[in-house]
Amino acid sequence: MAAPLDILSPPLPQIARPTLAALGIDDLAPGARVAVAMSGGVDSSTVAALLVEAGFEVVGITLQLYDAGVARGRPGACCAGADIQDARAVARRLGIPHYVLDFEARFKADVIAPFAAAYAKGETPIPCISCNRTVKFRDLLAVARDLGAVALATGHYARRVAGANGAELHAAADRSRDQSYFLFATTADELSFLRFPLGSASTKAETRTHAARLGVAVAEKPDSQDLCFVPNGNYAGVVAKLRPDAVEPGEIVHVDGRVLGRHDGIIHFTVGQRRGVGVGGSDGAASERLYVVKIEPAARRVIVGPRAALATRRARLVGLNWLGDPPVPGVTVEGEVKIRSAQPPVAARIALGGDGAEVEFVAPEHGVAPGQACVVYDGTRVLGGGFVARD
Repeated sequence: MAAPLDILSPPLPQIARPTLAALGIDDLAPGARVAVAMSGGVDSSTVAALLVEAGFEVVGITLQLYDAGVARGRPGACCAGADIQDARAVARRLGIPHYVLDFEARFKADVIAPFAAAYAKGETPIPCISCNRTVKFRDLLAVARDLGAVALATGHYARRVAGANGAELHAAADRSRDQSYFLFATTADELSFLRFPLGSASTKAETRTHAARLGVAVAEKPDSQDLCFVPNGNYAGVVAKLRPDAVEPGEIVHVDGRVLGRHDGIIHFTVGQRRGVGVGGSDGAASERLYVVKIEPAARRVIVGPRAALATRRARLVGLNWLGDPPVPGVTVEGEVKIRSAQPPVAARIALGGDGAEVEFVAPEHGVAPGQACVVYDGTRVLGGGFVARD
């Protein structure tokens, strides 16, 4: 077991050492083996350091998810190149075992390929959710268990709370950093094994202060930006390589039927988009603000219109993952939902059925797009969620 870190020298930032309860790990036996998913960033590196400080036997695991040669040295990346080296250096500093697993083929099959296919269908995919529920949790949890760990800790800003019927997923204490939206597809079995030490007590500034206090070299490392496998934010370039059919030209049509122009591929558009639409109104409405209202992939047609045309009161969900109490047939759940991770939750009624649900928004929502996640909350608790289906 790695020795607890010496926190007495050199002089350290003034911040209290967190309790086990604050880290959400007070239910683990002292000195137990805990695996930590280490991406090379400050969050997961700080988690590893805090667990070593708390006296646990820590094992670091880093996933190589895509070609290290593509991302080596690129700022804002993760899970490849320099970030793997950073994770290795942190593990060495902490004196813990560190494994790098080549999950590139799994990542391509489970995350990148579905991402491209969704864009080709005119949907708005969220690959971070796919990554969490496949390679990062389904596969990584299996590795952690094989290594004899009693838990897998990650740097996510979310909370795992012990409930009457098992572990519950809750939003982070710092709502500005909350990542619970991206974790809704976590199963109850996975949640019982996971720990999120940063979710209950830490703001990002506190995380960096703990990192500096514990001598973590990446304390000031910038956060990852955009998608890890998309160089310079060029989504279309990634999709075009895998699905060239998605870059075939087509028409841009107003909701009233007027053809306003042409486009170079539906992958350049998503429902709710305003910037970059490339056309304005006509017949005296040149200043009309137009939004993407609908994408018709078979016809390669992009439908645009005023913001009012985006309003909807309903959404149908597929791929439902439910973490709340077992639903009662025919009973509608009252709660709040988030269609986008950064938006405040809005009131809704959710009728559950099989692996799907019907969502009725109390007030009209704008820009609900096929492929988006819709996550259901009861206060801070994540009850579950699914993906918006095409009409």
